[in-house]
Amino acid sequence: MPGTVERHRSPSGRGTPVLSTHPDSGTAALPCAGDATRVRTRLIDRVALAHDASHYLLTPSAVVTARDAAHVGELMRACAARGTPLTFRSGGTSLSGQAVTSGVLVDTRSDFRGVQVRDEGRQVWVQPGATVRSVNVRLAPYGRKLGPDPASESACTLGGVIANNSSGMACGTEANTYRTLADMVAVLPSGTVVDTGAADADEALAAREPVLYAGLLRLRDRVRSRPESVRRIRAQFSMKNTMGYGLNAFLDFDRPADLLAHVVVGSEGTLAFVAEAVFDTIPVKPHAATGLVVFDSLAAATDALPALVASGAATLELLDAASLRVAATDRVAGPALRSLAVEKHAALLVEYQEMAPDELAARTERAAPLLDGLPGLAGEAVLSDDARARADLWHIRKGLYAAVAGARPRGTTALLEDVVVPVPRLSHTCTELTRLFAEYGYAGAVIFGHAKDGNIHFMLDEGFEQPDDPSKSRYARFTEEMVDLVLGEEGSLKAEHGTGRVMAGHVRRQYGDELFDVMRELKGLFDPHGVLNPGVVLSDDPEAYLHDLKSVPQTDPEVDRCVECGFCEPVCPSRDLTLTPRQRIVVRRGMAAARDEGDHETLAALQADYRYAGVETCAADGMCQTACPVMIDTGSLVRRLRAEDRGPLVRRAGALAAGHWSGLTRAASLGLSTAGAVPAPAAAATRLGRRLLGTEAVPEYRPGLPRGGRRRAGRAADPAGPAAVFLPTCTGAMFGPESDGTGSTAAFRSLCARAAVELAVPPDADGLCCGTPWSSKGLTAGKERMHELVRRSVTSVQRGRDIPVVCDASSCTEGLRTALAADGIEVLDAVTFVRREVLPRLQVHRRWPSLALHPTCSSVQLGLDADLRGIAEAVADTVIVPMAWGCCGFAGDRGLLHPELTASATAAEAAEVRAAAPAALASCNRTCEIGMTRAVGRPYHHVLELLDAATTPGEPLPRATWPAPAGSDRR
Repeated sequence: MPGTVERHRSPSGRGTPVLSTHPDSGTAALPCAGDATRVRTRLIDRVALAHDASHYLLTPSAVVTARDAAHVGELMRACAARGTPLTFRSGGTSLSGQAVTSGVLVDTRSDFRGVQVRDEGRQVWVQPGATVRSVNVRLAPYGRKLGPDPASESACTLGGVIANNSSGMACGTEANTYRTLADMVAVLPSGTVVDTGAADADEALAAREPVLYAGLLRLRDRVRSRPESVRRIRAQFSMKNTMGYGLNAFLDFDRPADLLAHVVVGSEGTLAFVAEAVFDTIPVKPHAATGLVVFDSLAAATDALPALVASGAATLELLDAASLRVAATDRVAGPALRSLAVEKHAALLVEYQEMAPDELAARTERAAPLLDGLPGLAGEAVLSDDARARADLWHIRKGLYAAVAGARPRGTTALLEDVVVPVPRLSHTCTELTRLFAEYGYAGAVIFGHAKDGNIHFMLDEGFEQPDDPSKSRYARFTEEMVDLVLGEEGSLKAEHGTGRVMAGHVRRQYGDELFDVMRELKGLFDPHGVLNPGVVLSDDPEAYLHDLKSVPQTDPEVDRCVECGFCEPVCPSRDLTLTPRQRIVVRRGMAAARDEGDHETLAALQADYRYAGVETCAADGMCQTACPVMIDTGSLVRRLRAEDRGPLVRRAGALAAGHWSGLTRAASLGLSTAGAVPAPAAAATRLGRRLLGTEAVPEYRPGLPRGGRRRAGRAADPAGPAAVFLPTCTGAMFGPESDGTGSTAAFRSLCARAAVELAVPPDADGLCCGTPWSSKGLTAGKERMHELVRRSVTSVQRGRDIPVVCDASSCTEGLRTALAADGIEVLDAVTFVRREVLPRLQVHRRWPSLALHPTCSSVQLGLDADLRGIAEAVADTVIVPMAWGCCGFAGDRGLLHPELTASATAAEAAEVRAAAPAALASCNRTCEIGMTRAVGRPYHHVLELLDAATTPGEPLPRATWPAPAGSDRR
């Protein structure tokens, strides 16, 4: 086994990865130690998982993917026996360093994603790997949602929500994790599995863990017997508070099983592992009015809080001047925000929520005089109930941390803190924080957060690059004064991000010796060997927060703004196969750090595995950009790396191919048809070719691929008044339709002909392409040559007429928009064109009872999903977009070069579709249809094929046939 990687602390705290030759990292004794699918010790895996969203960096000795609760129990017993630290990791969005370790890191996301809605949505059962958004999507049909509403809902998981006692923007302390948790299944360090919801939970706990059982009762009585302890706990937990352990449980609950569940909430993986949990949900208030109310100063904004809280505002989110400047650059920012000349301004994102429209109208009517009369207003206070406008405002707010951090100077680390004080003291606290920023030279510092609760976040840019860098001393002096300020205002040093490493050394100072000792005893009762996440929540070292600080070496201009928040991970097709976008970036940073340190062994080890994990299995589909608050498309980095890897011969061949595309597509079509006739030899030949020439050079043929398609013949006669220039997709020329289909090109032409919509098709259409096959491979010259051919052809057919270009595959539409953007030519997908211009002229004769729809990564980025769904709803009674939907990972030819990518990306969605067994399956891109057909085992058609069949009198409808379930008489 290669040497293990540790983080050796240097005086700078940089923690650069260096190889260590420890003969035994403690992983040999772990369960499944010989199973590479469960225990990963490769350097690239450990470096990839070393990073979370915090400003700390520790590299694990091994990464273990846990199977189930019993497996976690085995892991904890093994680590306790060896004294090996163990840390649980799920979404990795934590900001205080609680998800990093130099010991064993346990991945609790991959195999713990279960969600079950219960009691008509009043409760929901979850596993720790499910994201908040995925749970809320399942609850939405019942008009319910989770109480905790963190801004990172798209990426943060329920494991982290429970570990950090998450709250968020609207839930306050009334509907946070602690208040809405019903029960849990917890795994203790001894390996004991405790179901706190079982009828005999107390009896079982007393029998199996008598010391812990008795200790919980003893600590409960100790806390309750000391009036000062009771007073301090009540005061601390009347606010949002995630500092230390949740000692309020000793005042709120009597039974040991309930005590156990609620002290585990917020314990950050230091007491137990939560394998399952049941939450009480809260009703969604479907009617809301939202507005960004701008003030001329931060003081004016915070001074307005008491009156706005009293008016019944559901949320009051604060943005200071620096936040507003960044918010104005967001792609969805409105004209008013973009045109605001920000000086010392601040704003409150104000929202009122009600169950009924008349209740909302009454609420906003009562609030209007208050809003209009607020002192220090900089403009009109306008509330909107428009869904799009409201969504845009919340998009800005939820992405604010990452957007602000992304705007920091290159090479600096973003340090995000969150504190809470009583609301009446917030104005003074913000004033003093601003003074401290100026005193210590933090010119780029920002303040934003949940002002309704007195909870603010502030972010500093700091660099920890050199051993003698004075920044560390400055950060320490600032922190000490900040701690004095918050505690002097009777606040808490942590409101919702968790104590982590950053405030573990200040817990005693906030709570005093007596309650700190209670916490120490609590930790000892659960984890007597001290192996669960050491250094997190409690520490005797007041300078613990200065150790293992993360540096951010500059690597690639495409991704240097990345703050490692992990928002991109849930949408990445390769997330369960190799690396996510965040991990591709941090491994590049690890390479840069090793290069700077002259650590050639580490650099070589990372480079050896990065080609496959980082480059070859990236779909480069741009989905990461849709989730990234700072719009980073990691695919652009991967495409550049692919381009750098191409030799002169390959680049010349790519440029040559652009001039002979018609012949190449015909050859591909012929090859598929030939292979379809004799599939076994074709499959064997491609397997041999892949072994000899490499997986990037030879696609893999598998039986089930369609036969070849037909040429894209242009029209010799140009119609007098065409509605559009039609560029048929080349994927339809290479890949023929399913045996019961016609293909998107034929369907689109048929629909337009029936609706009397004329199309102009370039005579040289068969030789044209959107350019994506070249751009995805980094063949820049070939892409540019093809783009020039497309421009010439299109403009010659348009002849000055203002008509759009239409393409019948979403990925090709996206590529054509890029190719023709500089010419100002409108490019529409055929789905959008048909819904606007064709569908109103047609009559639907027959409908499917149900249809499963697979949007594509391109349809999402093009914004055509509403049109896609509109056509699907025109031909089917019920349209299902799977909750597990995601990019299929086929990515042009990537699914042929690396079929394992598509298999991994589609596994969850395919299982959901098979369980639903719809009558029809549809998408809007031929290669995606192939990928989903392979995954599901039933044919997917372009949605226009289905529309064509449904609007053609007497045309039989293609239907997906499913085997009847066991014991069913369904035909």
